[in-house]
Amino acid sequence: MKANRRSFLKGSALAGCVAATGLPSLSFARSAGSTRDPMRILVLGGTGFIGPHMVREALRRGHNVTLFNRGKTNDSLFPDLESIHGDRGGDLKALQGGKWDAVIDNSGYVPRHVENSARILSPSTGYYLYISTCSVYADFTRLNDETSPLATIADESVEEVNGETYGPLKALCEKRAAAEIGADRLAIIRPTYVCGPGDHTDRFTYYPVRTLQGGDMAWPGGPLHSMQIVDVRDLANFTIDCVDRHTTGIYNAVNPVGAYTFGDLLADSQAVSGSSVEPVWLDDAFIAAHDAEENFPIYDPLSGPESVSGFSEKRALAAGLLNRPARETVRDLLAWWNTLPGERVSNARFRMSPEREAELLLAYETGNSRVPAA
Repeated sequence: MKANRRSFLKGSALAGCVAATGLPSLSFARSAGSTRDPMRILVLGGTGFIGPHMVREALRRGHNVTLFNRGKTNDSLFPDLESIHGDRGGDLKALQGGKWDAVIDNSGYVPRHVENSARILSPSTGYYLYISTCSVYADFTRLNDETSPLATIADESVEEVNGETYGPLKALCEKRAAAEIGADRLAIIRPTYVCGPGDHTDRFTYYPVRTLQGGDMAWPGGPLHSMQIVDVRDLANFTIDCVDRHTTGIYNAVNPVGAYTFGDLLADSQAVSGSSVEPVWLDDAFIAAHDAEENFPIYDPLSGPESVSGFSEKRALAAGLLNRPARETVRDLLAWWNTLPGERVSNARFRMSPEREAELLLAYETGNSRVPAA
């Protein structure tokens, strides 16, 4: 998900309910064959951000893991594991004839790729888990549960993934996976903003890292503005829990609505870093007037204290999702950040440059009074 939902989660017309994907719209179902015996798990991807955490958790539980990818990203990360090289865009021959107890698809963004992978793997596995996104929903001014309408795209042959197409294409990926696998063998997990050690997006990371520098710091909205996140390790644990139990259905992998705010993130970042910043809370109107929404990752002007927008966590919590305290995420994120080489740090994908922040602070302070922290 991008810096804000209105730019990255924009859908066109309303889609059908979740049932239109061929999946059950009721509460989660667990297969009678649930087991924690060692399984053979195929991971499509596995070497990016979320994949390695899932692989490590599966290995920790004693499962045997095979990776399928192009062999171009972090290929030396798991040298002891079986790796099958191919390309989801067309070269899937290496997957033919294999047998796995479960497949985890965390690298599917293009419907054709997911459809082809699911089709070739359907006879080879008893269970398929697809990692989707909360970006699939059509309307972000409401509270979305797993039965809420999904975004659509006028031309379903489009394969360019960008801010306009990301959500609708992932919704189509879900639909294609359901058509090939069937609801009785399929789970779909829709995470919100994923954060934690290894995050290459640098979205959530921006705030604790910027806090380290101290001084006046621009913060979006207000201290009561909520955010929904999921620690990458909690997502990994929930994913492997679902695989272990052959849990089927659809789940929003998020922390509870309203449980965490930008004010909480400020407090956690200060406590963990030992740094002191003076927060300058830029209100929604100011941010909009200065076209600054894209500068503040995870900020959504719809997620203020009076808003009921967001994603329901209830079904996932009932299925066993556990969210660790966000302060632990901040602490471990900064510890990981401090191990990174200088080149990686200097090329961080932060959307707020020091120059842009200084510009916004000057504009706000010359025309507005500061909003006191709660």
